[in-house]
Amino acid sequence: MIVAATLVSALSLLLSPTAATTPATLVAAGDIASCSSTGDEATAALVARITSTIATLGDTVYDRGSADEFARCYSWRRFVGRTKAALGNHDYGTGNADAAIALFKLPARGWYSYRLGAWHVIVLNSNCRHAGGCEAGSPQDRWLRADLASHRSRCTLAYWHHPRWSSGLHGSDRTMATLWNDLARGGADVVLSGHDHHYERFAPIGGIRSFVVGTGGRSHYPVLLRLPTSRAVNDRDWGVLRLTLRAAGYSWRFVPVAGATWTDTGTASCR
Repeated sequence: MIVAATLVSALSLLLSPTAATTPATLVAAGDIASCSSTGDEATAALVARITSTIATLGDTVYDRGSADEFARCYSWRRFVGRTKAALGNHDYGTGNADAAIALFKLPARGWYSYRLGAWHVIVLNSNCRHAGGCEAGSPQDRWLRADLASHRSRCTLAYWHHPRWSSGLHGSDRTMATLWNDLARGGADVVLSGHDHHYERFAPIGGIRSFVVGTGGRSHYPVLLRLPTSRAVNDRDWGVLRLTLRAAGYSWRFVPVAGATWTDTGTASCR
């Protein structure tokens, strides 16, 4: 009877929807909150209406990422329970990122991975000095290669703060080249970053489609000269990127704040 019950239970799991087959939603933005801006309150109103996991792409609160600023200025604080954060340079503004690490319950060096539906999601720390390096052979590089080897999901997404590719004022960050190449060789599909305060989508590079989503509400940076692989840009509107993650593919939509209408949408299969 025990064996029969076990077989029935296993069969029911195979036939019923599971977290791995039900689409998951991820909402992402970086460069978010400041006591001197109301843009983050506008994006918080968007996030409040979307049931999802939240990826904050660094520079969560300005200007120094202090515990006081998180307490007074971080309008997304009510979403902490469903937030998976990456660390930005302003999160280290006090000399360390202790306030962000404590609030979001992050590992000390800021890199980790998690499962979201059918997807493997990797969070890296592009503040390379604080992360122990981003170059080949660094602890983060060794960890990433091991993490990719031990998770054989068809679909993989990664995010961090400083974009490997950007047409914005800060531009493309070459210090992330090794980790980007690790992800490309490992079959990753999507990479998200912030740092430049605009939205931008790139055509796949090395098989990876990347997005800059520095539109969380702090301020806007102009895009003056677009890279050849840039496919969509908005440097005027605050908003969030909403990703629907399916077992073998994904779709994206830039969701602007109230009063704005520009959007960017698309659908793609995983590699």
